[in-house]
Amino acid sequence: MNVIITGAGGGLGTAVAKVFSDSGATVIGVERDWRQTMPFTTISADLNSAAGCEKMAAEAAKIGSIDALVHLVGGFAGGSPVSETSDATWDLMMNINLRTAFLTMRAVLKPMTAAKKGRIVAIGSRPAVESMPNFAAYAVAKAGVVALIKNVSAETKDLGITANAVLPSVIDTEANRKAMPNADFSRWVRPESIAKLLLWLTSDEAADVSGAVIPIYGRA
Repeated sequence: MNVIITGAGGGLGTAVAKVFSDSGATVIGVERDWRQTMPFTTISADLNSAAGCEKMAAEAAKIGSIDALVHLVGGFAGGSPVSETSDATWDLMMNINLRTAFLTMRAVLKPMTAAKKGRIVAIGSRPAVESMPNFAAYAVAKAGVVALIKNVSAETKDLGITANAVLPSVIDTEANRKAMPNADFSRWVRPESIAKLLLWLTSDEAADVSGAVIPIYGRA
């Protein structure tokens, strides 16, 4: 299996890439800029632009069929009520979370549709389905990712393609530990747990699962 993993250099991405590599998959990791050598094929591309996503798909196709997309790219900013959320924060959340998901999926859906096979999995977030004060921009963007996945699933149900979303709570990454040093890390979701779920969703065994929105909250 050839799998594109966007955001493969991040705290979650490195764990996901390792689980897929260990399974025997050919990993194609995508970041805007790679500054370190990785034990898998890497592509540098701006996923916030249509040209960048088309470049990603074209370079991945040189390696072989695009069997799966695991879309991890995203980010958080905010912490303010709607009345105090700036235009810049709103636009940033829409771009980094929703726009990248749309452009990336659109790019890989073209070769997947031609091949009549493919797996798409995107990382959402718990606030996408459970309202949390002061997270509106982030939550709405992630809710958009969920809606996008459901629409892709509906459009591809007869094409051998599945599309699913995984919604973690707080992920136990180094960055999150630094941001919340007083939290109980043991209650957070381990990146490896998410990675194994993503791996299954891209497998042949998950062929009957599409349009699913799967929570993975740990004990948070």
